[in-house]
Amino acid sequence: MMLKHVGWMAALLLGVACSARADEAHFTASEVTVNGHRHAYQVFVPHGWSADRAWPVVLFLHGSGERGSDNEAQLNAGLPPWLKAHGADFPAVVVVPQAPDDTVWSGEVERAAMAALEQSIKTWHGDRSRLYLTGLSMGGYGAWQLAVDHPGMFAAAVVICGGVQSLDDMPELKVYGAPAGAGAFDWVAQRVQPMPVWIFHGAADDQVPTEESRAMDKALLKVGDPVRYTEYPGVGHGSWLRAYDEPELWPWMFSQRVNVLR
Repeated sequence: MMLKHVGWMAALLLGVACSARADEAHFTASEVTVNGHRHAYQVFVPHGWSADRAWPVVLFLHGSGERGSDNEAQLNAGLPPWLKAHGADFPAVVVVPQAPDDTVWSGEVERAAMAALEQSIKTWHGDRSRLYLTGLSMGGYGAWQLAVDHPGMFAAAVVICGGVQSLDDMPELKVYGAPAGAGAFDWVAQRVQPMPVWIFHGAADDQVPTEESRAMDKALLKVGDPVRYTEYPGVGHGSWLRAYDEPELWPWMFSQRVNVLR
């Protein structure tokens, strides 16, 4: 009898411990199928998540160095490491898709990211009035692309060291549909406004020209978009390390909403 009682108590305590761990902030793997192809992604589930309420959802797009098919590399730079260090009280679900090798955030890869977002909204009780978009480097280009292709969907975007025009060493990286030349910035601005945007870039970036972000800032100001621009003097390509740690960033982002027809 005593042994049975001890076993029952141990099982109860184990269940309580497992429940406590499940309540903590964590990443969980998932996948979607687009055009018959499997696309894996990760979801950051915030501490205290419950189906009893609707949650803000952030879609994060990684850079070129995190591409692959392991569903792990996209957690190595940008927002995911920041969440691992500081996300105990982060108040939102975060969707982190992974682009396959030698792709950018357009075409099927863009559709897979949007499918992962849609699936996560349904699974994790996302609030469609509080959907947010962010990306860095290649993912910054992707953030502009998704904002152009899905106007009115995102309540705000944070674009870090991204751009619009193609790079000499990566001609496939650009916002598709935009005209060539300086007119590309006005074309993008007209399609993403009136969505609030906060742009970050390092002044010493030697991979994506800082002028890409400066030109987007000017184009958005021209159309009356509520844009914010932060440029870090002396900082190179890794400006996301400072950007995601800005104390005003998350309060600003989560204060934005879109009107959703019910």
